[in-house]
Formats: sequence, C-alpha cells, structure tokens
Amino acid sequence: AAARPAMASAGGAEPERPHPKPFLIGVSGGTASGKSTVCEKIMELLGQNEVDRRQRKVLILSQDSFYKVLTAEQQAKALKGQYNFDHPDAFDNDLMHTTLKNIVEGKTVEVPTYDFVTHSRLAETTVVYPADVVLFEGILVFYNQDIRDMFHLRLFVDTDSDVRLSRRVLRDMKRGRDLEQILTQYTTFVKPAFEEFCLPTKKYADVIIPRGVDNMVAINLIVQHIQDILNGDICKWQRGAMNGHGRTYKRPFPEQTESSSVLAAGKRSHLESSSRPH
Repeated sequence: AAARPAMASAGGAEPERPHPKPFLIGVSGGTASGKSTVCEKIMELLGQNEVDRRQRKVLILSQDSFYKVLTAEQQAKALKGQYNFDHPDAFDNDLMHTTLKNIVEGKTVEVPTYDFVTHSRLAETTVVYPADVVLFEGILVFYNQDIRDMFHLRLFVDTDSDVRLSRRVLRDMKRGRDLEQILTQYTTFVKPAFEEFCLPTKKYADVIIPRGVDNMVAINLIVQHIQDILNGDICKWQRGAMNGHGRTYKRPFPEQTESSSVLAAGKRSHLESSSRPH
C-alpha cells in the first residue's frame, strides 16, 4: 500500500482519504516489568523505528503521559518520595479516555508531556498522528473499565518481583536518588499498589508474557499478529474482538529464529524508560 500522506499539525485541512480505525493494544504489568521494552522491541521488529513519526503505522503511547497536574503540596511530597504515583487517582483518566477515543477514531491528537524530575506537566505537547496499530502501555491501563474496554488486545508483561525491584533500584540510583528513599517508596507505595490495583487486572489480559522482552517466542507471535493487521487481515481480529476481545482468533507460535532473538541495538522510541517511573 502507498505511504500515508502526512497530516498537517495545524487544524483546517481534512485528510486526503479516510483512515481506518486503529487496532488498540493495551500493555500492562508492574513497575520495571519491561512494558516499554516489549513495545520498543515490537516496533523494532516491525521496522517502525526508522519511519518518520507522521508516517508510522505502529506507535507507542504511555499512561505515564497522563499523570495529573499536582498541587504545590503534592509536588513537595513527590520530591521527597512521599507521593503515590502508583495509585489510580494519580492519573487523569478523563483526559486519557478522551485522547484514546480520538485516537481510535483516527484523529490527530496532542498528548501531554510530563516531567518526572519536577513532577509537573509541561506546556509543550506531543502530536500523535493516525496509525494502524497503537500500543498503549502502563501499570494501570486495565484498571478503568471504560479504558479497558477500548482495547482490541490486552497484553500483561509478567516479570518476577525481585527482578522488577532490582531494576527499579538501579534505575532510580542512576538518577541520583537515595537508596533508602527508593526502598521506602517501594515498600510504602509501589508494592502495595501493585498488589491492590495492578496485579488483579492480570485476569483481563488476553496474552500474558512471562519474562518480558526475553520471551521472544511470545513477542514474535504478537509481531506476526500485528503484521496480519497491517497486511489487511484486521477483519479477523475485529470478529474475534466482538466475540470476546480477540480471544477467539488463535494461530500457532511462529518459529523462533536466531536472528529474531537478538536484541538489536537501535534508537529507543520517544518513550525513554530512564526518565519514567514505571
């Protein structure tokens, strides 16, 4: 198929042709489980990282972009590691739902930019152009039913809790944070919130990916599904989704090749995990 024409970032001109409604994939899992890494690997295997953002057929969005604007009191707590970023109330669910709804309708949208150093929403936004497949990742993307029901496919990245904790400690220490504060925040907020809010949503997943990006068999399967959609087989997915959110359409695992299991060194997507809390 011919490349999709770029849409103007300013309003006014209508699209030259109607764009098909995108296939929306939710990717959940605990902190440092490898959600964004799995999404980036999918993008890499589909060759989408090298494509101009206006022309991409597959894109990644993060729930972390939709953190609420904090009050001065909440911001002071956040800087001391005493604000619960893992609670459902920390997210602007109305804005998240509206944005996803517009994306599903094939519209160009503006996504907030959140600064995790100052814990504030920046004035500039990220323009997101229509795509065929959208990966939306975050710790609580399946928590809100209105948002959960929008996904055509739900993935849950299931990584051992000790592995996740060690990753988070190393990541936060690289940012210059104090080890004691990291562990206190984890035991006070992160672990209890995971057990209360994130882990129970695992039951809504259509596909569970143990070990995250190390599980190349599962990732290759998902990549093959996405390639089916990009090749025009989305009708099969839509029929499956109507009969139970994609659970009725099954295909065998693709054969794992040596080349596919190598994590190639490439550019990360615009979601840079080192600057994100989850």
